Amino acid sequence: MAKVIMVQGTMSNVGKSVVAAGLCRIFRQDGYKVAPFKSQNMALNSFITKEGLEMGRAQVMQAEAAGTEPCVAMNPILLKPTNDTGSQVIVNGEVLGTMNARDYFKMKKSLVPEVMKAYRKLEEQYDIIVIEGAGSPAEINLKQDDIVNMGMAKMANAPVLLVGDIDRGGVFAQLYGTVALLEEDERRLIKGLIINKFRGDKTILEPGVGMLEKLTQLPVLGVTPYLPVSLEDEDSLSERLEGRTDTQTVSLLDLAVIRLPRISNFTDFNVFEGISGVSVRYVSAAHQLGNPDLILLPGTKNTMRDLLWMRQNGLEASVLKAHKAGSVVFGICGGYQMLGRQISDPEGVEEGGSIRGMGLLDAETVFEPEKARTRVEGHILPVDGILEPLSHTAVAGYEIHMGRTVIGDGTKPFTEIENSITGERKQEGACGKNVYGSYLHGIFNQEEVAVRVVRALARAKGITEEMGMEMDFASFKETQYDLLAEGLRAHLDMKRIYGILEEGV
Repeated sequence: MAKVIMVQGTMSNVGKSVVAAGLCRIFRQDGYKVAPFKSQNMALNSFITKEGLEMGRAQVMQAEAAGTEPCVAMNPILLKPTNDTGSQVIVNGEVLGTMNARDYFKMKKSLVPEVMKAYRKLEEQYDIIVIEGAGSPAEINLKQDDIVNMGMAKMANAPVLLVGDIDRGGVFAQLYGTVALLEEDERRLIKGLIINKFRGDKTILEPGVGMLEKLTQLPVLGVTPYLPVSLEDEDSLSERLEGRTDTQTVSLLDLAVIRLPRISNFTDFNVFEGISGVSVRYVSAAHQLGNPDLILLPGTKNTMRDLLWMRQNGLEASVLKAHKAGSVVFGICGGYQMLGRQISDPEGVEEGGSIRGMGLLDAETVFEPEKARTRVEGHILPVDGILEPLSHTAVAGYEIHMGRTVIGDGTKPFTEIENSITGERKQEGACGKNVYGSYLHGIFNQEEVAVRVVRALARAKGITEEMGMEMDFASFKETQYDLLAEGLRAHLDMKRIYGILEEGV
């Protein structure tokens, strides 16, 4: 049976996902067959496995670091927030339903058998399992029914590494307070502390580290620096959403992503950050938009409500104005739905009723209870406008959406694709007048697509410089995982961590 180690944190966004991914990479480099696991993930960035099942992208990223195929057993429960108090609940990759928080908390203990079935499946196939917790284990109002932090550690007999974020301040209080709020049997599971995201002179920190070890009676296994690696982000706490991602070099092209309140799968656009001369920035207010070369409308867990948000804060008008002035507009999934003439929800999947779309494409969307969920591959059809060089380019990606979109007779479809599971072929998406829409998440991850988009935008702007990736996106990600592993090896006591892994609890 697999050995196991668990990474928990003092709060959200302390770096649990990244530390877990780094450990996955280190163990893989050392010759072990490794799998990540997170019993319950709350995130809007999701992925479709080759079986057509939905899981969180954080565990996909960790699986890539571990060099293994992502499978839904690595994330048996995924919660996708639909509003401030409710989420779509996905179990073993399929939609169970939409629930408010109180109803979900009442029933989640009944999902423990599914969680353990998934975990046991991995346990039989791998040498090491790296489990990631969620939020904080010291949420005293939630501990009774916990299935993702100490509750999961107990079920898996997993030793725990507790991570605190020094960059946000108060790391000693974070770590000590978390340990102090745990029950004695929970404290016994913690085998070491990690101080993450440190910047500066480590020697200044040493007296505090000694005091922390004395207070908690736990070793600090490392002080890891703020590592300059580019990895996929789990959710809307991502720092890349705070603004421009390329501030050190001159940008030839300006790409603006609309930061919707319920933005999902914004990882679709990460590939552009690796192209020299391209700036990617996230925009949440009308005055921030300007006239970018390309406006990207991302996916969202609530298309209708986020379109209303754009309408009320002036961003919709700004997008329409920028398009009229020459900006190309590209929508993915929910962003594509917004570009049409109308969105209808007769069965109350989102908000109920209907809403006028942005009117940039002759298309209408009707929401249906059944979620489209599949991997696809195919090619882009002949298209007009600035992105005409995309015509006939091969594409691959995945669909995750509740709506069905029908385009008008005079509107061109964007792609022709084949369902990788059923073999069914169809045309999807729409394009016209420098506006393009598609349901395909990951469409830009093919280097040829991203490079052709950038070169087409550059040509339209009169830029003669040949622009492109310095390496393909898959190779770039592999390099980042190796850099992460190198950084963690240099600052973590891996000998002690291997000892913890061998000894267990």
